[in-house]
Amino acid sequence: MSAPVCTTCPYCGVGCGVLATPDGAGGLSVTGDKSHPANLGRLCSKGSALGETVGLEGRLLAPHINGKEAGWDDATAEVARRFSETIAQHGPDSVAFYVSGQLLTEDYYVANKLMKGFIGSANIDTNSRLCMASSVAGHKRAFGTDTVPGTYEDLEEADLVVLTGSNLAWCHPVLYQRIVAAKTARPSMQIVVIDPRRTATCDAADMHLPLAAGSDVALFNGLLRRIRDMGATDEAFVRSHVDGFDDAIAAASSQTSEATGLPDDLLTRFYDLWLRTEKVVTVYSQGVNQSSQGTDKVNAILNCHLATGRIGKPGMGPFSVTGQPNAMGGREVGGLANMLACHLDIENAAHRMAVREFWQAPRMPAAQGLKAVDMFDAVERGQIKALWIMATNPAVSMPEADRVRATIAGCDFVVVSDITAETDTARLAHVLLPATGWGEKEGTVTNSERRISRQRAVLPAPGQAKHDWQIIAEVASAMGWRSAFDYSSPAEIFREYATLSGIAAAMGKDFDISGLAGISDADYAALAPVQWPVSATRSGGRFFGDGKFFTPDGRGRMLPVHNAAPVAATDRRYPFRLNTGRVRDHWHTMTRTGKSPRLSQHMAEPYVEVHPDDASRLGLRPAGIADIESRTGRALARVIVTERVRTGEVFVPMHWTGETASLGRADALVASVTDPVSGQPDSKGAVVGIAPYAANWFGFAVSTRKPRPDAPYWALARARDGWRLELAGAEAPESWEDWGRTVFGLGPDAEAMVVSDKARGGARLAFMESGRLQAALFIAAEPVAASRSFMAGQLGAAPAPAHLSGQPGQDMPDPGAVVCACFDVGVNTILAAIESQQLASVEAIGAALQAGTNCGSCRPELAALLASATRREAAE
Repeated sequence: MSAPVCTTCPYCGVGCGVLATPDGAGGLSVTGDKSHPANLGRLCSKGSALGETVGLEGRLLAPHINGKEAGWDDATAEVARRFSETIAQHGPDSVAFYVSGQLLTEDYYVANKLMKGFIGSANIDTNSRLCMASSVAGHKRAFGTDTVPGTYEDLEEADLVVLTGSNLAWCHPVLYQRIVAAKTARPSMQIVVIDPRRTATCDAADMHLPLAAGSDVALFNGLLRRIRDMGATDEAFVRSHVDGFDDAIAAASSQTSEATGLPDDLLTRFYDLWLRTEKVVTVYSQGVNQSSQGTDKVNAILNCHLATGRIGKPGMGPFSVTGQPNAMGGREVGGLANMLACHLDIENAAHRMAVREFWQAPRMPAAQGLKAVDMFDAVERGQIKALWIMATNPAVSMPEADRVRATIAGCDFVVVSDITAETDTARLAHVLLPATGWGEKEGTVTNSERRISRQRAVLPAPGQAKHDWQIIAEVASAMGWRSAFDYSSPAEIFREYATLSGIAAAMGKDFDISGLAGISDADYAALAPVQWPVSATRSGGRFFGDGKFFTPDGRGRMLPVHNAAPVAATDRRYPFRLNTGRVRDHWHTMTRTGKSPRLSQHMAEPYVEVHPDDASRLGLRPAGIADIESRTGRALARVIVTERVRTGEVFVPMHWTGETASLGRADALVASVTDPVSGQPDSKGAVVGIAPYAANWFGFAVSTRKPRPDAPYWALARARDGWRLELAGAEAPESWEDWGRTVFGLGPDAEAMVVSDKARGGARLAFMESGRLQAALFIAAEPVAASRSFMAGQLGAAPAPAHLSGQPGQDMPDPGAVVCACFDVGVNTILAAIESQQLASVEAIGAALQAGTNCGSCRPELAALLASATRREAAE
C-alpha cells in the first residue's frame, strides 16, 4: 500500500480531514485525520465509506456530443462555438452557468472569471443558492459582508447550544459529536433543539421546541422582546456598535409568539434559559434558510445576538452551518449571481472596476445576474439559450423538478460536466464533458468556520476526465481569451485570487487571504488547514467581538422583521405542510453515496413520515405506499407512521432521482416560491395531499445485474454483490417468471425455481445460472417480509431453500436492517446482544458491537432499541 494522503471529505460543510490510502487496485482505505482541527479524526458514516464510492462503474470517461463519443478538441470547440454564436446573436445574458458546491474553489474562481469578466454576464449561480443564500443575505444586511463570526471551538465552549432548523446528528454528525462530547465532559452544558420534527438530534437535547413550520421569526422576535423586557440588552455594545435596535424591537413588539404553536410555559423556559446563559451559540441551517422568509429568519437570530453583544467572543454567537463541502469557497470567489469575487459587490462601480482591472477583463456586468430559480425560468422562456451545468443535478434538486427537467430538455444548447452520464440532468445534455471527482482533484475547499483545506489527488484521473478548472479554461481559450486563462495548476489560480483578496480587503471587505498570495507550488501542495483571514496583520479567529463591522459606518445592523404566514396555504385538496430534508447515510442525489451498499442499507427507498392520527384518518398503513401530490408534481413513497412529525405535517427526504426510483423526486412537489431578498427556494413550505396508493401487489428482489424495473412503484439500491429492488403495483403481469427474466436481464438458459400462491396473490422465484443465484423475486399481497440483508448476501451462492423462503435458517442468524452503517451492525444483532449480554446503555452496546462508536449518528436509534427491549422485558 502507498502512504496515506491528507485530503478533505467531499460531503457536508464540516470539512473533515481524511487520510486516504490507495490499495494499488483503484480502491482506497479511508480514515479520519486526527490532525485536522475540524474533526480531530472523527468521520461520519458517509465519510467512512468514501473508499466504497470511487469505483469506475457509471463513470463518464470521454466527452460526448449528441450522444456519441468525441475527442476533447471537438467537444471543447463545440462548446466554445455554440456559446460564442449565442452571445454574438443574442447578447451575453443569453447564456448561463449553473455550478455547484461540489466544485473546488479554484474551479469556482475560473468559472466566475469567465462568465463575469469575459462573457460579461452575471448569469452564474450555484446550487448553494438552494441551501445557504438566505444566510449570505442575512449576514450582509447585519454585518456588511457574508461573514461567519465564530469557530467550531465555540460549540464546545458554550454553556448553551441552540440548534434551530438543523438535524445536526444526521446532517453534520461530526459537529454533533463534538457537542455531545463537550456535554459529556461538562454536564451543565444545555442543548436546545428547535424543529417541527423530533429528529435524531433531539436525543441529546435538554429541551425540544416543536414549533409550527415556518414560525422561526415569531420565536426569535419573542426572544428579542424578552431580552428588552428583562433588561438583558448590552446597552453599551448596542450604543457604540449597533444601529436599528429601536426599529427591530418595534417590529418584534407588533406581534406575539402565538404563531409558533408552542405553549407559553415552554417558550418562557427557553427564553429565560437563553437570557440567563451568557455563553450561547445559536446554530442554524436549512430549516431556517430554505424559506420564503429565510433572510428575515436569519436576521431575527442575529438581532438577538447583536442586542446582547453575544457575538465574536468565545462560546457565543450565531453560527451558520453549510450543507455542502465548498459552499463557503464558492461564496468567497463570487460563485453567486449577486456577488463578485472576494466578497466584493457587483453593483458597486468601484468594486467592478477593481476586479475588471485586476483581471484585465474586456467587460463586467453592472447588475446581478439571474439566481437559480429565475435562471431556469429564463431558460423556459427562451431568454437563456445556452446553459452549462457543472457538477450538479438540477433536474432533481430544483423546486418544480418536473418543470425544470422539461425546461432543460427544451433548451437550445446544454452542456453538462460531471463524473457520470447517469443522472436525470446529464441525460438531457447536448454535450457531456467528463470531470474528475473526489480523490482525483487538486484544490481547496472552505468549511463552515472559514477554514481552508486542501483536497488532494489520491487516484489518477480515469479515462479522459479533466479537472473542472481545466475544462473551463480550455473553453475560455477557444472563445478567444487564452492569455487570461493560461493556468498551469490550481496553485496558480489560488495565488491569483489570494492576490485579489488583498485588493478587496483594502476596500473594506472581510475576506482576505493575501498572506498566501505568494505561496509557492511546494507550499501549496503541503498547505495545512488554515482559517481566514490570513494577512500580514491577522490570522483566523473570530469576528465582531470588538464591535467592528464591515458596513460603511462600521456599525452592525439590527433589522425589523415580521413573522409572515407561509406563501402556500393549505386547503382541502392539499391539507399537509411538506418538510424536505436529508437522511443519515446519503448525500444529495446519491451519485456518490449510492455506490456504497453499506450506505444504502439504512434507508433504501423514498419514504414519507406521517403522524399516526393523520395516517389513521387517511387509511395509510405502515410500510404501505403513499401517493403524494402537490400543485407542481407527484411522488410515491413508503409510509412511515411516526410521532416524529406533527399532525398536519409530513416529511419526505430529497435524495431519490429518476435513476433510483419511479416517482421519488421530492422536489417535484416543491413550488418555485423564493425568499424575495436571497432568492432561496422555500423547500420547507410546499403543501401536499396524501392518499394510499392502491397497490394490489408488493415485491422485493435482489439481482447480480442492474435491474430494469417495470412497475408503478420501484426503488433501486446497491447491495453487496449486486442490487436490491422494492416494488409495488396495481396490476400483476401474467407471468412473474417472464417478467423477472426481462427485468433482471436473464435469458432462457437461466433456471427458474418458482413457488406460486395464487390464492394469496403471492409468488417466490429464484433464478440460477451455472448453479449460482443470479436473482430472487418475492411477491405478496402485503409488503414483503423477506430479510433484505440476508437475501442480498446470497447473490452468487449455490442453491438453498432459503432462496425461496427469503429468510435465513436457524443456523444462519439474520442481522436485520442496518442501524450502524459505520460498522454494518443490524437491528437483530443489536437486540440479541442486549438480551444475551444484558446491555444496559448505548455505551455498553458500543463496547460489545462497536455500533455508535464512530460518527455516533445511530446512537438515537440504539437508545430507542434499548428502551424498547427494556419495556418488552418489563412487560414479560
